[in-house]
Amino acid sequence: MRATPFTPILQFGTSRFLQAHADLFISQALEKGEALGRITVVQTTGSADSAQRVQALASGVGYPVRIQGAENGRTVDEEHWSTSIAGALQAGPDWALIRQAIRHDVQVVISNTGDTGYVLDPADTASCLAAEVPAPRSFPAKLLVLLHDRWQANPDAPLSLFPCELVSRNGDVLRDLIIELAAEWGIDTGFAHYLRDTCRWANSLVDRIVSQPIQPVGAIAEPYAIWAIERQSGLVLPCTHPCVVVTDQLEQYEQFKLFMLNLGHTWLAERWLKDGRAEGETVFQAMNDPLLRGSLENVWEREVLPVFAAKGQRDPARDYLASVRDRFLNPFLQHRIADIAQNHEEKKRRRFLPVVEMGRVIAGLEQPKLEGALAVIPD
Repeated sequence: MRATPFTPILQFGTSRFLQAHADLFISQALEKGEALGRITVVQTTGSADSAQRVQALASGVGYPVRIQGAENGRTVDEEHWSTSIAGALQAGPDWALIRQAIRHDVQVVISNTGDTGYVLDPADTASCLAAEVPAPRSFPAKLLVLLHDRWQANPDAPLSLFPCELVSRNGDVLRDLIIELAAEWGIDTGFAHYLRDTCRWANSLVDRIVSQPIQPVGAIAEPYAIWAIERQSGLVLPCTHPCVVVTDQLEQYEQFKLFMLNLGHTWLAERWLKDGRAEGETVFQAMNDPLLRGSLENVWEREVLPVFAAKGQRDPARDYLASVRDRFLNPFLQHRIADIAQNHEEKKRRRFLPVVEMGRVIAGLEQPKLEGALAVIPD
């Protein structure tokens, strides 16, 4: 059996995004003595690519993150070495070890489990709580088992959880999902009180374009990065870092990102799919096509910015959109639209529909391009 990972941070997900975002922030904070400690990463899926990353991360020696783009008028092209990850485990073979670690060692849990990370699996039942039982299939069920183990070991031990999935109010959503699942499994209501009152579930937003992996582990990313975390009492942060912002205005951060940056990406993917554009086309290349760039600018200017103007946020929205344009025009980032187009119909629902509804209710706005794209979503 592998040695027990005595780290205060447990992370679910091995994505290149986390490598160049939270994990890099924690690495840089560790150098200044401003981080809680190092990270143990857990692979939650059976992906072969993830398994290779786990093997590379397990050594704890670190990996490169290449930052390329423009920042404050200067060109950035630099490499950082991230050493925040102390070890890596796989949920399947290492499940007993992970259950042991959560009882005492962990103070912070970070997750980024992808677009379907909160989907439950009917095969996961209360029998998963028993000792010597294999890991549940779904991430919420895995987390429920681990939190139940912690509650049984010490019902007064606090834990701060930082879901980084791109779900509005992700902390609240994940907490309520776990509480509902615990009720379905017939767990004592004292556990629900522990989840609600002792654990701290952070609503947060993450933002950094991470365009390419470095094999076997590492990533290429843009200079811009933010981790906006909603303020709440008792929350233990994994680190202090210039890119980690604790705020009372999380909704504004969420809406700016979702309806300008994410919507912009999905609009380019919509045109890429509909027009049968080149398979390897990148965001940078698309932004240098006058017709495609004009289409996106039209959506931003006529169908998105007026919504924020009606909310009294015109100037900060324009400032944020200017930063988005710079990021889309970053010549270093090989951000393939084919990658953006994955799970495209779900992304349209998440990124187009709410701003159309807001436009109708707040401003009585006509949004023919966004409405037209939504009209072709299959039932």
